[in-house]
Amino acid sequence: MYVLEKAPAKINLSLDVLYKRADNFHEIEMVMTTVDLADRLEITEINENRIKIESENRFVPNDERNLAYRAAKLLKDSYGIRRGVNIKIEKLIPVAAGLAGGSSDAAATLRGLNRLWSLGLSTRELAKLGAKIGSDVSFCVHNTTAIARGRGEVITELPAPPACWVVLAKPTMGVSTKSVYQQLNLDSIAHPDTEGMVRSVMLGDYDGMCNRLGNVLEDVTLPSYPEVQQIKTQMSLSGADAVLMSGSGPTVFSLVKQESRADRIYNSLRGFCDEVYVVRMLGYHQSLD
Repeated sequence: MYVLEKAPAKINLSLDVLYKRADNFHEIEMVMTTVDLADRLEITEINENRIKIESENRFVPNDERNLAYRAAKLLKDSYGIRRGVNIKIEKLIPVAAGLAGGSSDAAATLRGLNRLWSLGLSTRELAKLGAKIGSDVSFCVHNTTAIARGRGEVITELPAPPACWVVLAKPTMGVSTKSVYQQLNLDSIAHPDTEGMVRSVMLGDYDGMCNRLGNVLEDVTLPSYPEVQQIKTQMSLSGADAVLMSGSGPTVFSLVKQESRADRIYNSLRGFCDEVYVVRMLGYHQSLD
């Protein structure tokens, strides 16, 4: 027996940090959605009582460092499952890119094993489990558009945003999310208009959405990594309607209505950025089945 699951990348339409919590985590408020760039997972029962991760991507670990592995182990431990599973990950989302690829794989594993093992868990129950694995996993379990609060685990679903093209560009270096948060000066950041973003998404107001893109983590990442600022500038000069860094970076995305303009931005970036993608905005529930 096996199931197939799609694990789409996420982007932040807005990302705000409100304050440092007593538990040393940051209280955040984000509007996130998904794009049509996705890993694909084939989850198969095996005779041995163990978790096996299979991937052709050399950057994907095959042990407990892998969030999909942790998701499978969490379900096995929580519900006394004595069956084994092989999780084959076709990795299409760039690694360490600010696109929640690992978190989305974990969420897809939770959804897939819930079906494979007939556990009957609700999305809310799966999302609560996902919060034990990582901050973005709860959102990725919902696999839609949402406001994420708390550490990212308090999810309020929204309708899909207005349809458009999204150009994603990831420079070669990686960015430490932990380091970015540690360097963030909460006294000097300009908070994005989260309420206005939510309103624009709910009204299907594309221009309003573009005008309200905001990510406070840019205050740290852009000065430290000039390549990220260079990509933002190039996208704007090439005709993007709006440009923003996703998560803590280093991936930058632009929004455009016309496919021809998305292609122009893509071509303008290929000279100095190897990983560039032109995809559609999604923001709604989806799976391979």
